[in-house]
Amino acid sequence: MSMVGSLQWALTLGRIDIAAAVMTMSRFRFNPRKGHLARLKRIYSYLQHFKKSSIKFNVEMPDYHHYDKQWSQPAWTDFYGNGKGVYDDPKLPDVKGNPIIMTAYVDANLLHDYITGRSCTGIIHSFNKTVIDWFSKLQNNVETATYGSEFTAMRSAVDQIHDLRYTARGLGVPIIGPTYMFGDNLSTIISTTKSDGKIAKRWNILSFHRVREAVAHEIVRPYHIDGKENPADVLSKHTSSRTWYELMRPLIFWRVNEQTVHRSRREGSINILSLHSDG
Repeated sequence: MSMVGSLQWALTLGRIDIAAAVMTMSRFRFNPRKGHLARLKRIYSYLQHFKKSSIKFNVEMPDYHHYDKQWSQPAWTDFYGNGKGVYDDPKLPDVKGNPIIMTAYVDANLLHDYITGRSCTGIIHSFNKTVIDWFSKLQNNVETATYGSEFTAMRSAVDQIHDLRYTARGLGVPIIGPTYMFGDNLSTIISTTKSDGKIAKRWNILSFHRVREAVAHEIVRPYHIDGKENPADVLSKHTSSRTWYELMRPLIFWRVNEQTVHRSRREGSINILSLHSDG
């Protein structure tokens, strides 16, 4: 229990690369089984070998113009209203300071837990290019298809986006445009962005409308990206070392890369292979 608690503190402090492993092991914190101690030791061994990790505070605004060119706003206001209300509260403070663009990466792993059959949700939120929140958790219901698990993850992301936007707005932070939400499941993106999108299973209807309402109110804009470009994959499933490192490198392993580049430049050349290793 103490070892799992220490790992949860490491996750809270910014080691988002161990989120899926810690979430999986936390299920057995009060009832460990044979082999779990050995797996915990492997997580600690990983942290021992990859120490140089920190979240980069990058205030540079991301460029999403190429996505905006592809966007066509659905005419859903007749169904969901105009969306004005909570963010137009006159009691909120006036906006001050530099504006931000919000980004969210979403992913789900079907049948993550073989014991209960539940899927896992992984979400990463960013203000400009700085990671500010992350989420890895088993879903509350058992989904029988990837489509349902991905929609459940998107609904959780929308709920968190509402919370983050209201918190930022309550602090007087100016937010530019909607939150860009990226996912690697094309079916769910089509269902939430196309006016003729339909849903067949009743237990997914509420998630379906929750996401579409946020899209109609210009709070969220969902876009499809390749799974190899989605860092939320690391928070929802156990990936290979090459996959997770490439996804986490610009977020938390940037210090190692910059030190390697600076050292190579002083030596007169840059070793490309050294940019992909931690040492």
